[in-house]
Amino acid sequence: MLASLLTTPIIGALLKPIVGGLLDGYKAKLEAGTSREAIAAELGQRELAVQTKEIEAQAQLKVAQIGHAWEPEKLFAYIIVIYFAKLVIWDKVIGSFAGYTANIFRTDPLTGEAVGWAAMVMAFYFGKRGIENVARILKR
Repeated sequence: MLASLLTTPIIGALLKPIVGGLLDGYKAKLEAGTSREAIAAELGQRELAVQTKEIEAQAQLKVAQIGHAWEPEKLFAYIIVIYFAKLVIWDKVIGSFAGYTANIFRTDPLTGEAVGWAAMVMAFYFGKRGIENVARILKR
């Protein structure tokens, strides 16, 4: 019906610019919508690329650290392991065979801030992976 009205000379001359303007406006709106969607998709792709690069950098850091005896986590753990090894192996095991005859089989207990530091190192060393797993679950 609209097509037949536009074909008549007088009505067609009046309605053609109006309908044409409406169609052009609608086309411009559609193009703007698709350009917004294209920009949003491009930004999403860029964000994923940045996150991928971050994950790769973290993985490279871990690979660079893993396997070395001088990792910070391991250095502090070595000190605590040596202390407890001396307590158990030297003082308790060997000392019990010797009958605790000398002060060489007696280790002074940790005091002051050393107790807190030892507890933190042990908590970190044994609890780090568990906390990472809980954080990963909560992040989802």
